[in-house]
Formats: sequence, structure tokens, C-alpha cells
Amino acid sequence: MKNSQPIIFTKEFTRQEAIPEEGIQRAVELMRSGRLHRYNTTAGEESEAALLETEFAAYVGTKYCLSCASCGSSIYLALKSAGVKPGDKVLCNAYTLAPVPGAIENAGGRTVLVEITEDYTIDLDDLDQKAGKSGAGYLLLSHMRGHITNMDRVVEICDRHGLVLIEDCAHTMGARWDNRPSGTFGKIGCYSTQTYKHMNSGEGGLLVTNDEAVIAQAILFSGSYMLYERHLSRPTTDVFEKYKKITPNFSMRMDNLRAAMLRPQLRDIETQCRRWNERYDLLEEALNKIDHIAVPKRDPREAYVGSSIQFTIDGITRQQVMAFLAECGRRGVEIKWFGWAEPNGFTSSFDSWEYIENLPELPATRKILDFMCDFRIPLTFSMKDCKTIALIIKSVVEDMT
Repeated sequence: MKNSQPIIFTKEFTRQEAIPEEGIQRAVELMRSGRLHRYNTTAGEESEAALLETEFAAYVGTKYCLSCASCGSSIYLALKSAGVKPGDKVLCNAYTLAPVPGAIENAGGRTVLVEITEDYTIDLDDLDQKAGKSGAGYLLLSHMRGHITNMDRVVEICDRHGLVLIEDCAHTMGARWDNRPSGTFGKIGCYSTQTYKHMNSGEGGLLVTNDEAVIAQAILFSGSYMLYERHLSRPTTDVFEKYKKITPNFSMRMDNLRAAMLRPQLRDIETQCRRWNERYDLLEEALNKIDHIAVPKRDPREAYVGSSIQFTIDGITRQQVMAFLAECGRRGVEIKWFGWAEPNGFTSSFDSWEYIENLPELPATRKILDFMCDFRIPLTFSMKDCKTIALIIKSVVEDMT
């Protein structure tokens, strides 16, 4: 029986929590001082950006960190600092967001897309095969929407094929594989502090590494001029001598204003991650009880952060998926879909990135994305809100079938 009076959800899926009061007060102090640029400091003063870098490196357990203008900027700097040259092939999972292949293109690399599996992670068999056949020297692994694959096998494949591993951790800040933080398995890890990620500075990125040559180049590339000594998270200054005259300045720094907003958020990140997982776990359990819907089971070695949730709808057509999305939208539940024929908002599918040379057909990935749905779980949603969302989705599915 169809519902005559459907439930309507009225909260915004884009509404985030406020910046912590400590961050607001410090940001106001900086605006009053006018010292927003990370290198505009007085004698003996340590900038907010430099302090954030040391604190984030300590949090993930790496030697070095660089704060950047965006996560896309950090990925670009990672590729350049890792040695990507024009024409170099870079492997990348096909399920990701446009800034990831965009960074490869910006660095002059050639993107080699890899299939995904039904748990939305990179297909490691396809990766192994393409690593051997493509001649690629790099893997830019995107932990898309917070899903972490078997990192033990990833590292083994990279070691066997001589691939430099760079991790895109835009959605996995605070997440771990086998108790090891995401972003620490390869040469470089990159994180996002864009509004919809786990820390919010509007835009921003963080790059981590244990490699002194990488961090020295990244700092120079980011636009340090000859002020790299003001970084606290760096190697000795003699390391910079080799690179300082041959490294272009791309002006991709983070400013003190954003760093000031992020520092108190970093101190609270573990609490926030637990809150996301409370909401995710409730939604996962509820959605898995609905006919035609399945949330993939996660590997017990994966300590995820459920700031969004993805599920697959089976037993229906693509046309019915579009009808499902439209009806959920009418009832206030905003669900994203990677099955649109044309890019839509933040969402675009791999087959719309026509700038990629020899853009492949990826039938497994296409089939998965055609029936996968995705929505954010902002912390402004209560547990009761999450129950309401699940009830709406259940009602829409039942009305359709």
C-alpha cells in the first residue's frame, strides 16, 4: 500500500556544525592584527600554519606536514614532489572525484584508470594487471567516500611493480587500516579541510610524508620563497639547498586564518569521528533491512569514519533509480548518484573526463556506479534524524516496488 501522507525531512544535508569558539576567537584576533599570511610573523613568533603542521604530523605519526590551499593543491604538490614528469603514467581508481584526475592532468601526468569492486574500492586484481602492462610509475589511490581497501596488498603490489604510492585521504582523516592511519602507507598522504570533510576551513589541504626531499620540494613548490626556515615541520635547511633555485613557486599555501580555525578542530577529531560512526552505524543497520538495498560489509581491519554512506540498489532499472532519487529529493532526502549521463553538481563519473588520453571503458565500474547511491551524514543530524532518513528511504523503495 502506498503511503498517503509521506514523511518529509526538512534539515539541510549541507549544514555543518559551527567552527569551535576557540578557532573563531583566534581568527578574529588575526583579522584585527592583519597578519593573515603565514609568513607575516614577528620575531620569535610561530605562525598558526606552522603550528598546525607540527600538530597534524604528530596526529598521524609522520615526520613532516605541509598545509596547502586545498586538497587538490596538496595532491598536485605531492605528484610534483614525488617526481611526476610530463607524460608519466599515474594509476588511479575510477571511482573518485574530479580534482584527483585533475591534479594528475595539472602535473602533466597521464591518468590510467583502474576498475572498482562492489565494495566501492579499487579492484586490486585490475591494479596488479595494469601496473604490469601500463608502465606506470605511480599509484594515486583515492580512499573515495572513506572506503579503504586491503592496504597490505596495495603495498605489496606497489613494491613488486616499483610504484610510488600517494594516498588521497580527503575522506579518511581519522580512519585507519589495521590500526595504521590512512595516508601513512605510501610516500605521501593528502587530506582535505574543505567544508564537507572532517575538519572545516572552507578550503584547505594537508600533505604528510617522512621523506625529507619530498617535503623540501613541496614547501618550495607551495610558495615559501626563501622563508622555508619559518616552517617547524621540515628537515634541516641544507636539504633545501639542492632544490631552492630549480623549484617553481606555485603559491598554494594555506593562510593563518584557516589554520587558526583548524587547530581546535584537530584536538577534537577523535570525538567527531566517533559521533559520525554512531550515525553511520545506525543508518547502515537500518538500510540493510530494506529490500533491494545493501550496504557493503567492511573488512574488520578497516577503522572507518562514516561521514557519508553509500548503498547499492538491486533488482531495479536505471530509470527506476532516477525515479527513486527524485522521490527521495521531494521528501527532503538529498542523495547523490554517479550514474548521470552528464556531470551534476560536485558529482561526475569517470566517462565524462574526456581530457584523459585513451579514456577506457570500465564495464564493472560503470555497472556499480549506475546502482550506487550516496549521501552525506553531517553532524548537525541527530540520531533521530538518521532514523527518519532511513524510514523515508524505506517508504520510497516500498512504494516503487
